[in-house]
Parts: sequence; structure tokens; C-alpha cells
Amino acid sequence: MSIAHLTESEQQMSESFLREDLSLEQQMVLRAAASRLQREFDGVFAAETIERFLHSSYDDFASRFTVATWLPLFAERFARERLFALARVEGKSSDSRPIVLFLCVHNAGRSQMAMGFFQALAGDRAIAWSGGSEPGSQVNPAAIEAMAELGIDITGAFPKPWTDEIVRAADAVITMGCGDACPIFPGKKYEDWILEDPRGLDIESIRPIRDEIKQRVSDLLVQLGIPVA
Repeated sequence: MSIAHLTESEQQMSESFLREDLSLEQQMVLRAAASRLQREFDGVFAAETIERFLHSSYDDFASRFTVATWLPLFAERFARERLFALARVEGKSSDSRPIVLFLCVHNAGRSQMAMGFFQALAGDRAIAWSGGSEPGSQVNPAAIEAMAELGIDITGAFPKPWTDEIVRAADAVITMGCGDACPIFPGKKYEDWILEDPRGLDIESIRPIRDEIKQRVSDLLVQLGIPVA
């Protein structure tokens, strides 16, 4: 179908993806992602807001990831998370499940393991997000392996930054070594977990860190009154 035969809104969306830095395939994949997000957030956010979040998410990952294959998928997932958070902040969401945000420096080890444990133990009773003050380009392979030993798959995780709407939407913020860079907003539960950074460590050295994170997550669930799945 040519642009001339599209509706006005579809034409505007198509034109917004005509970027010289994107291949034709990437443009098509991002258009499809935008369409899915618009269906999910229909009546909540305008197309322009959705596209802006999608583009900014894509640009963040493109500046850090050397392999472009997964960029549109990561951008869609992160944009969806950000839009969900914004809907919660603006009172446009009926989902009242508690949200816990795990933050560290690179979002490649500690916070990813914590999120993996939280999702496994809380199930669909709560929501877990993670982010980094200086997000890396990939999740630590040794951390992935350590989690797999306990039957938790975090291979689909990817490092990402935090944004204002994500922090504002969270009910509890757990920090792990991001120091003064960690965001502080009033009215939230904050905990700072002192944990060794697993960056550069082998799996034997990561196992004790992993096990401590699991215990801390279990304790956190009890504090929040969230039953273990």
C-alpha cells in the first residue's frame, strides 16, 4: 500500500518513521511496533506520544548496542514499560499491582538478577522493573548462567536506563551501588542493598551475590505483603 492510500493518521505515522538513519526493514518493524502500542494504549495516549517514546527508546539502545537486530524489539518493550508507567502516574491505569524498581549502575548484573527473582517469586501479583545509571550493552553472561542454575531464565533481559515516569510509578525503589545518581522522589519506599558488583567476576564468585539477592528479594516480598507464587 502506498502512503497516498493511507488514512491521515496512518500517513502521519508512516512519515514519522522516514528517518535516514533507519533501514527500510527497521522502519517497517518500528511502524508495526507503533501500531501494536497504539492498540494497547488506545484512548490513553495519542499516537504522537507513543511514537515519541518509541523513537527515544530506540535511539537510546542504538547508541549503546552494536548489534542492531534486536533494537526494534527492545525499543518496543521499553516504550511499553514507560507508557504503562506514565499511565499509572497520570491516573489513567486501573492496574493497582505494586511496582518495584531495582536500580544499579550498569543494569547488567545485580538489578537484573533481583528482577528475575522477584518475577519468579511474585508471579503476576506484582510488577518488577530494573534500570541503570550507566546502562551497559548486555547483561552479564555469568549472571545469566548463575540464574539458570536455579531455573530462572533472564536471557531476554537487556540493560536500560531509568526515566522519570518509571521512578514515579514505582511503589518501592531498591538501589544497588548507584550512589548519588540514584533518583529520589518523596512518598516511596527506598532500600539500598550493599552488594558486590558482579562485573568481571566468574560464576563461582557470583553465586554468593546471587544467593544474597534471592534472600533479600524474599524478605522484600514479605515486607510488601506479596505472597510467593
